[in-house]
Amino acid sequence: MEDPSSILHRLQKTFRSGVTIPESFRRTQLQNLLALVQENEQLILDALHKDLSKPKFEAFLSEIDMVANDLHYTLDNFYSWMQLEYSSKNLATRMDKCFVRREPLGVVLIIGAWNYPLHLILLPLVGAIAAGNCVLLKPSEISQATEQLLAELIPKYLSKDCYSVVCGGAEYTKALLENKFDHIFYTGSQAVARTILQAAAVHLTPVTLELGGKCPCIIYGHIDIPSAARRLVWSKFFNAGQSCVAPDYVLCSAEIRDALLPAVRQTLKEFYGEDARAGPDMGRIINPHHWNRLMELLEKSRGKVVMGGEGYQEDRYIAPTVLVDVEESDILMQEEIFGPILPILTVKSLEEATDFVNRRAKPLAVYVFSDEHSVVTTVLENTSSGGFCANDGIVHMALPGLPFGGVGASGFGHYHGRWTFETFSHRRGCMMRSWALEKINVLRYPPYSDSNLSWLRWATSAKKSWISCSIM
Repeated sequence: MEDPSSILHRLQKTFRSGVTIPESFRRTQLQNLLALVQENEQLILDALHKDLSKPKFEAFLSEIDMVANDLHYTLDNFYSWMQLEYSSKNLATRMDKCFVRREPLGVVLIIGAWNYPLHLILLPLVGAIAAGNCVLLKPSEISQATEQLLAELIPKYLSKDCYSVVCGGAEYTKALLENKFDHIFYTGSQAVARTILQAAAVHLTPVTLELGGKCPCIIYGHIDIPSAARRLVWSKFFNAGQSCVAPDYVLCSAEIRDALLPAVRQTLKEFYGEDARAGPDMGRIINPHHWNRLMELLEKSRGKVVMGGEGYQEDRYIAPTVLVDVEESDILMQEEIFGPILPILTVKSLEEATDFVNRRAKPLAVYVFSDEHSVVTTVLENTSSGGFCANDGIVHMALPGLPFGGVGASGFGHYHGRWTFETFSHRRGCMMRSWALEKINVLRYPPYSDSNLSWLRWATSAKKSWISCSIM
C-alpha cells in the first residue's frame, strides 16, 4: 500500500500545475463520474447487497439515484457558481472593481461511512471536483465490497493524477491524518470525529463533520394515523434503521400512542409480510459487532417490546422492533440507536416534547407529524437541529437545493448541490483599484487631520445601498 505522504505529494504537485482549474476539465470529470455510476449499476447493487443486504429499491433511491441526481444538478449549474460575485460599493470605492472569487482549496480528504457507502463518499466528491480540487478518497473499510469496487472503478473513470482512492483500516486512517490537507470532509461517528478534529488542529486544517445523533419524531395534535404510521415505519426501518437521519425515537401522547401502535403493526405486515426476515425488503445489520451492540441495547432496555425483538446472528438480522414505556433514563435513550429499534415515549403536552428535545444534544434532524399548522410551527421555532421535516422522514435530504448538515454535536458544515461546491471553495474577496483619483486618496495619508478624517468617514459610510468599507 502506497505511503499516504507520497500520495499527497503527488496530488499537491498536480494541483499546483493548474490542471483542475478550467471549467472544461471539471465538467469532463463530472461527466465521467456520472458514467461510472450509470455504467456499473449492477456491480454497485451487488456490492451493496453483499455489504448490507440492501434491497434493490433502496439501493437505487438512496445510493445510485442520489449521486446521479446531484451530478445532473451540479452539471447544470456549476458554471454559474464559478462566476465572479460582484459586491456593493461605497463612495470611496465607486470606481473600483470589487468581487468575490471562488477558488479551489487544494488537496482535500474525503472519508466515507459504511451505512450508505456509495453516496456518502461520492456526493462530497461531486462538489470537490466542481470546485476544482484534487481529492484523496477513503471509503469505509467496514463496507468491504463497496470499498473494493470504488477502488477499482474510480481510477478507470477519473484522472489518476487528480483523484486517488486508498483502502485501509483505523491505523491507515491515522497515518493519513498525520498529513496536512487543505480540507477534511468526514462522515461517521462522534467518537471518530473527535480524533479527526484533534489531528486537523495540528495543521489548522478546516473540517466538515457529518455526524448524527438522536433524531426525534414528535407526533401531536390531530393527525392522519394510517399515513403517519406508513411514513414513520418507512423512514425508520429504511436501510434497517442504519441512517443518521432516521427517526430515533417518538414523542407523543398516550392517546396517540395507543392509536398509532395498531397502525404501525398493520403497516409492518403490509410492508414486510408476516416474516420480514424471509422477505426481500428488509436489510441486514452491517457486521456482527453492530448486531451484538443492538441486541445488547434491547436486552438492557427496561422498555416493553410490543413488536419484533427477534434477532438472528447468523445473517445479522434484527426484526423491526417497537418498544413502549421507555423512560428518558433508559439505555436506548443514551446514544444513537442506528438500527431497527424504535422507542416510543409519552408526553403530556407539546411544550414537554420540545423541552425534552432541547435538553439533549442538537440532532441531525427533527421531525413533527401533525395536521395542525400551529403544532408544526411551534416545533420548528422552538427546537434546533441540522434539518427539519414535517409530516415525513428522511426525504428532505434527497433535494439537492437544500443544505444538509448538522449543528452542534450532530456536525458542522453543509453539502448537497451548491452547498458542496461552497464547502470545497475559498471565497476570496478581491478589489481591483486604478491609479485614478489619487487626490481623493490623499485624505487618508499622514499627516492626519480632523478635516480629512471627517471627509473620509463620510466617503466610506453606508449610504442607501452602499456597504461601508474600511480603507486600510
